[in-house]
Amino acid sequence: MRTIVFAVAVILCSAITAAAQDRNSTEVFLGYSYMRANPSSSAANGFNLNGGDGSISYYVKRWLGLTADFGGYHVGQIGSTSVDSTFSTYLFGPRVRLPGTSRLRPFAQVLVGAAHATGSTAFAGANTHNAFAMAVGGGLDVPWTRHVGFRLFQVDYLPTWFPETAGGNRLVQQNLRVSTGLRLRF
Repeated sequence: MRTIVFAVAVILCSAITAAAQDRNSTEVFLGYSYMRANPSSSAANGFNLNGGDGSISYYVKRWLGLTADFGGYHVGQIGSTSVDSTFSTYLFGPRVRLPGTSRLRPFAQVLVGAAHATGSTAFAGANTHNAFAMAVGGGLDVPWTRHVGFRLFQVDYLPTWFPETAGGNRLVQQNLRVSTGLRLRF
């Protein structure tokens, strides 16, 4: 699964980079990301994860971009229980630049894809699981120079559909992701 996702990401990034040479309209974001995970089962409480988020956006028009977003998060403790769990997201979809000023550039996005959980999180039990995931949200970029800027914030509602019960029923986890970091434009 990881090999396939990596191969698709390399091909996507190569195609986007090649196309961007003609249009000068590619953005790359790398930053810190906090996620509040909220399992659906009443037996599990919400918990916090920390990690990183990266995305590449190719703008087909000045206001419309195609985005590939990859995130990785870790949790070491849930309540008083020590765990060693990771959570990854692979999301793709449109990003729309909203009207702003020269110093503030808001955007909105709807991304869909997959989430992958390993370890003993409340989502995955003791196994490794893959599930459908999506992100709906937006953020605010602050340009510093023509090619370098800062993502002041990005906030996404990030539901996932992991099985949480012994019968394998899929429940929706209502998660929140907040990111900040460096934005590069080519």
